[in-house]
Amino acid sequence: MNTAIYGLLFVVLAPLFGGLLAGVDRRVSARMQSRIGPPLLQPFYDVGKLLQKKTRQVNPVAGPLLLGHVIFMAATGALLLGGTDLIFVAFVFALAALFLVLAAGSANSPYSFTGAERELIVLLASEPFFILMMAGVCKVSGVSTFGDVLAYPQWVAPQLPGILIAFLIVATIKLRKSPFDISTSHHPHQELVSGLTTDMSGRLLAYVEVAHWYESAILCAFMVLLFNRSWPIGLVAFGVAYALEVLVDNSTSRAKWQLVLRSTWAATLVLCGGNVLALFVIGR
Repeated sequence: MNTAIYGLLFVVLAPLFGGLLAGVDRRVSARMQSRIGPPLLQPFYDVGKLLQKKTRQVNPVAGPLLLGHVIFMAATGALLLGGTDLIFVAFVFALAALFLVLAAGSANSPYSFTGAERELIVLLASEPFFILMMAGVCKVSGVSTFGDVLAYPQWVAPQLPGILIAFLIVATIKLRKSPFDISTSHHPHQELVSGLTTDMSGRLLAYVEVAHWYESAILCAFMVLLFNRSWPIGLVAFGVAYALEVLVDNSTSRAKWQLVLRSTWAATLVLCGGNVLALFVIGR
């Protein structure tokens, strides 16, 4: 099948995957808290209702910035499956997140601005990992596209154990799970609940939610990239990792941003950077 078709399929199917994943997340979290929880399809109902609501315009630039957030997040996955260079994909992934920071920072609200500042910290903490991760994958496989890595005859994950462990830590940030959900949260016991989405409503808030669904699908694709010899095993590995994230999310409280930055950079430099350095030292 043509790589462009794969990219188009991602744009169409990724929101379905991300929405169902969010529904499972909410159901499992509810059961952990001794609640029944919402229906599995509740995230889709919520987004549909948001799209029908009247949007309160914070300023003229918030809408275009959030639309750009969704478009570039979808473009990240489309480029990934479409055969674009993996390191370039990592930079587009960071650009998509930057649009959300700019949209939240443009609001004249202390809560939204604080959330934007924390989201920028999250961006600085997590994005270097993805660049090093792609560099490690390219070094091991000798190729630089998603399809070529999947066709590589050897397993990538056993040669990148440090990157695999660091991925679990960074995924906690990108999936907005405790203790690293410093910019926004759905838990009422946190000191900053909505954070960067405080001043967003209607379709603007729907854009944020759909972009997060794309982001979850991209993280799943990254996990499949590590388990390149069998994409079903990659999906199972992502499911196990996501279950661990939900467990941690429901058993920990939010950490301070200093701890988030230090711990993530430590994992990136020691585990991920050390792994990549070892590959060059042993001549992989």
